Amino acid sequence: MIAGFHQFSVFAMIRRLLLSFAAVCLLSGGAQAQAVQGAGATFPSKVYDTWARAFAKAGGSAVAYKGTGSGDGVKQIGARKVDFGGTDSPLPAAELAKQKLVQIPMLVGGVVPVVNLPGVTAAVQLDGEVLADVFLGRVKAWNDPRIAALNPGVSLPALPVKRVVRAEKSGTSDGFSRYLSGASAAFKVEVGASQAPAWPGEPLKAEGNDGMVQTLRATPGAIAYVSYDRVLRDKLAAVKLRNAAGRFVLPSEAGFRAAILESDMHRQGDDQATLLDRAGADTWPITLTSFVLVDAEPATAGQAQPTLKYLYWCFMHGDDLTRGTGFAPLPVAVQSRLAARFTQVRPRDGNVPAYLVF
Repeated sequence: MIAGFHQFSVFAMIRRLLLSFAAVCLLSGGAQAQAVQGAGATFPSKVYDTWARAFAKAGGSAVAYKGTGSGDGVKQIGARKVDFGGTDSPLPAAELAKQKLVQIPMLVGGVVPVVNLPGVTAAVQLDGEVLADVFLGRVKAWNDPRIAALNPGVSLPALPVKRVVRAEKSGTSDGFSRYLSGASAAFKVEVGASQAPAWPGEPLKAEGNDGMVQTLRATPGAIAYVSYDRVLRDKLAAVKLRNAAGRFVLPSEAGFRAAILESDMHRQGDDQATLLDRAGADTWPITLTSFVLVDAEPATAGQAQPTLKYLYWCFMHGDDLTRGTGFAPLPVAVQSRLAARFTQVRPRDGNVPAYLVF
């Protein structure tokens, strides 16, 4: 099934031609380059930093992105305190219209449960139901019979289970809790899906993905959930999760691409289609799309141009820049519709911002 993803490369030229044609047709807003400010989701923040450095090296304006959490990203762009906000929880059409925002998908990644279990060298295997009970606080020790049954031959310690969760509103928490709600009826009733779940008991709390990593490392017996790029960068012990096909799998870029292929994002170009717990032998169960939000009605074309220029450039070069980062690029069915998203930005001065391609 993974081989089917190669058609994204086959159609890459079509995507580039479509976006280039849209750029040629747009008129310049005439403003000089200015620094671009973004804030929000920590899930893709390291990739956005990488893209910003490459954009500046190619001659673009400076771009500064602060990973403050999806909830803050929506809040800041809603108040027009930043040029774009990042969120892993897409806003519905009615809310976008109310706040006069345009929502643009950027990339796809995975949320990964990670553990700190000294002396355990094998990847711990869990299924969705047991993982949900862990985060409900029902599983008290790592040698619990239910975990042991999923890990035959592994010597599990009698360490207490210490949950680490996000302290702020987070799209990562939203995606993780949506997955757990789908895997466990009890979790759905007691906690449910939210950017700020009401976790039972008194779990440890940490700010952002990087804060989660720090707390995990400092806490023997801890389990946390972070973006896959942090797993790679910080060499964390990822959990093997049982996917919809019944296979225990480790997270991987290939697993994210497999989830895309098994979704309506690939089949219909629906960028808000769920990528959670998709069918397929290789899919990673907790796969998410990350988005940015921009002002749909900026005062002038010149005001909007630096931000749209950066985002447009990311689409032109993002496939190559994303490879090896722990994220997967968008499928061509979504990419081919992006020109229309950019043209939804309608400056109040009547001009249209130009996005120059390097």
